[in-house]
Amino acid sequence: MLASAPDLSAISDALGTHWEFASNMYKPFACGLVMQAAIDACIQMRAEHGLHFKEIEQVSARVNPIVMELTAKREPRSGLEGKFSIYHACAVALVCGRAGETEFADAAVLDPEIVTLRRKVEAVADPAVAKMEAHVTIRMAGGRRLEKHVPSALGRLERPMSDRDLEAKFHALVENVFPAKQGDQLIAACWGAEHCEDASSISRLCGTIQPI
Repeated sequence: MLASAPDLSAISDALGTHWEFASNMYKPFACGLVMQAAIDACIQMRAEHGLHFKEIEQVSARVNPIVMELTAKREPRSGLEGKFSIYHACAVALVCGRAGETEFADAAVLDPEIVTLRRKVEAVADPAVAKMEAHVTIRMAGGRRLEKHVPSALGRLERPMSDRDLEAKFHALVENVFPAKQGDQLIAACWGAEHCEDASSISRLCGTIQPI
């Protein structure tokens, strides 16, 4: 034990009835947790209003102060730096409608259209906003004003990703590795794992997948 006052009962209490893995959360987007709500808001607004990024004049995100402490990189120069830029995160969500690894790659961070929109994004720290919350306002050409409040980011225990969300994230992660049809086969095998007599069959299935 490394703790100064270990609680050994934590090992056995509720053994067989409480499953710690059920408390796991899955991030829908390929960046830090503190930006997830703002990205979520932008993607929702894009879909709900059929937004075209070239018609956006300004994006304003009101976020918790920790967002500005950790992700206030105004002009990221690489994919990694993009993961620490609330400005890039909002812009890429509005341009692409998603925010996976591809959207946080070097090419996306340096894309001229994304850079143009990124420079129209403002972020303001507000202590009244929770860490996993965001208020996003978009002003469109012509003066139309749109607002979205995300009180709890997608992926949290109170708002978990659906099975379809998880499958979409899986496909996004492997889309440059192997064909979608083979991805579907692997997803089906994983969903059926509890009925699988030999778990190694899933590993063997991975071995048969032909890379792109």
